[in-house]
Formats: sequence, structure tokens, C-alpha cells
Amino acid sequence: MGTTNDVGLKAQFDFLLELDRLKSVVRQSSLANGSRRENSAEHSWHLAMFALVLSEHADVQVNVAHAVRLLLVHDIVEIDAGDAPIHANTLSRPELEAAEYRAAERIFGLLPTQQAQRLRDMWLEFEAGQSPEARFAKALDRLQPLLLNIAVGGGTWKENAITEQQVVERYGPAIKGGSTALWDAARDLVRTHFSASGSR
Repeated sequence: MGTTNDVGLKAQFDFLLELDRLKSVVRQSSLANGSRRENSAEHSWHLAMFALVLSEHADVQVNVAHAVRLLLVHDIVEIDAGDAPIHANTLSRPELEAAEYRAAERIFGLLPTQQAQRLRDMWLEFEAGQSPEARFAKALDRLQPLLLNIAVGGGTWKENAITEQQVVERYGPAIKGGSTALWDAARDLVRTHFSASGSR
């Protein structure tokens, strides 16, 4: 590979092969059938589908394709930094953020410079949560594990003795920040789940 284009293509191949490692990052959430825990690559794909299917429920109109892009890149840093479970994270917020920023520099840095910057900027946009697409993406990032926990009868909530109030406090702001309608529906599901399980 001698030309500039060849060098750029090799860098892109290297980056794409590096992403394969995301399939080995195991998250806390179980699959809806309870057979095993999901991995971060599956999570990202599932969220992209959430965006395609649920975009009509965003509080403000969003560019769905851009929301999908944000969701596809948002957890790439977990290749180096690992998953940060919402209910049992051992790292402080500053430690986690530092680890994720280092991961972003290394992993996106595998790409040709301009492309690396574009993807890094998308990751930073998601993290900042300020644009309509980022707020909606963050809402979905909380909604998906909530639905999975309900599907398996409690999942990580039961494992970590999480109360209904804790679920509302930890999931509510992010989901409501992107979609009041999705949070209203999710809140009803949470209320029903905890009423049925008898643990509030």
C-alpha cells in the first residue's frame, strides 16, 4: 500500500477491525429472553433501531439519520474504558470521563485525520447532550435497558436491590429530556412492574 488512498483505506480497515472488540464488551442488561447479557455492539445496534422506530415521539423534530450516527458511535469508547453500569459503577464520574476521553483519542485516532475528527465530534456531541439529536439519543440509551429490565422481571434492578424511586431518579431525567411521551409510557411500565413485584 503505497498511495495516500491506500494508506487511508488501511487506516479505515484497522479502525473497523478494532470495532470488532465492542462485541466482547459485556453489559449488565440481559437480552429480553433472559438467555444472556447483551454486549455493547448489540446495544448500539438496538439503539439505532430505537431511533428509527421511535423518532416521532421526540419532543422536538430530530434528524433521525444523525441520531442514529450518534448512537452507533456513543459506546465505542467502551472498547478501552469498559461498560459503566448505571447501578453498580466502581469508578468516580471524573475517572470514568478521563478513561473515556483517552479511549476516544486512541480509537477514533486510528482513522484518517478528518474522519477521526468527525467521529470524535459525534461522540462529544452525544456526551454533551445539548443538541436535539443528542438529547433524544440519550433518552433512548436509558429507555432500552429499562425495557429490557422489565422484560426479564427486574434484571439489574433486582440484582442491585433498586427501588422504584431510584429507577425514576436514574432513568427519568434522561428519557424525559428527549421525549416526554416516551417517559410517560416508561413511567407507567415501571409503576406496573413494581406494583406486580410488590417491591417499591
